[in-house]
Amino acid sequence: MFKKLLSLDEAKKRIEEAFSPKPLRTEKIPLLKAVGRVLAEDVASPINVPPFHRSTVDGYAVRAEDTFGAEEDSPAALRLMGHVNVGEMSSLTVERGSTVEIVTGAPLPTNTDAVAMVENTTQKDGKILVYKPVARGENIMPSGSDIHKDETVLKRGTSVSSRELGVLAALGVMQVKVFKQPRVAIVSTGAEIVEPGKPLPPGKIYDINTTTLAAAVLESGGEPIGFGIVQDDDEELLKETLRKVIDVADAVITSGGVSVGPKDVVPQIIDKLGKPGLVVHGVAVKPGKPVAVAIIDSKPVFSLPGNPTSSLLMFHLLVRPILFRMAGKEEKPFATVKAIVTAKLFSARGRRTFVTVTLSRDNEGRWLASPVPTGQSGAITTLAKANGYVELKETQQFIEAREEVNVFLFKALED
Repeated sequence: MFKKLLSLDEAKKRIEEAFSPKPLRTEKIPLLKAVGRVLAEDVASPINVPPFHRSTVDGYAVRAEDTFGAEEDSPAALRLMGHVNVGEMSSLTVERGSTVEIVTGAPLPTNTDAVAMVENTTQKDGKILVYKPVARGENIMPSGSDIHKDETVLKRGTSVSSRELGVLAALGVMQVKVFKQPRVAIVSTGAEIVEPGKPLPPGKIYDINTTTLAAAVLESGGEPIGFGIVQDDDEELLKETLRKVIDVADAVITSGGVSVGPKDVVPQIIDKLGKPGLVVHGVAVKPGKPVAVAIIDSKPVFSLPGNPTSSLLMFHLLVRPILFRMAGKEEKPFATVKAIVTAKLFSARGRRTFVTVTLSRDNEGRWLASPVPTGQSGAITTLAKANGYVELKETQQFIEAREEVNVFLFKALED
């Protein structure tokens, strides 16, 4: 049996005391490989954006003062000197009483400070008639108006998405410095599991946890490294495998072999692999009580339950926050929505209880939270359909049906 079940808060505190997660090494990578990565330094612009005054409309580049007083009945008549297209700098110097035809995005010629929209002009006898005056700066985007040279445009710790890539591309940046992703080794244990893709003998099931945990590692900013399945009846092989993965990874996740059965030897093995060893073994939660955490040679080893639902839940509660910080990411709490529970929810006495739920709308558009049926927590289809979970504190006995609760979401809802 577990010597003493820790509360979830106590377990987190013990992990924090034994291991202080921080960003790992840095590397420079091409822009398109930076999606989802975290910037390891501030990015300052080497240029003005735009690098020149540019027109925001199709029309005529003018000296604004030449259009003052223009009206429908008395237009300003300007001599047309030429035209300028996108991607070319005009060599023309616009004289007083003259204009140059310009298209959207093209650089303004010398001596012009505004653009008259083509809709407010006509061409007659080689002259451009302007029927509406323009103010200085009208219909132009000045150089540096979007980004100034030497301006810090992206901060260290920013998670890179398509939007940030657009900013970097506008600066002409080809590579960025990012934090390296923590390499997370994943080992599944158990005599009953088989690698997907192989024949399934009688009495066996396919390994779910390697795939779901690898995906969760990716979502948390890490790089999963699968080490396959190790039979839990071969303690020496399990010990050697764990020694090997600790050497090559920044963090380790195992699943299975952490309960109180005769073959649940993972906690005892990892406790002997290095100092300080086991810091958590057994947490007062449901599901997920049989979980162990060790710190081996300054690397965290998380031994999660074999049950897929329990394993993934404990990953989100204990592992995810650590990986976020190792990847340099800002840890974001789960999004929540208010919902009405459709059935009475009971807690496990003295344990923090997490009830997975599916969400639906009632006739009034309110969210309804329906608990996953008892006894089906290991069903992967049920896990896939769950939208989130409801939390009951250790001191809370139940939640009444029709009571409003916070549902912690596994992912964003699609209305």
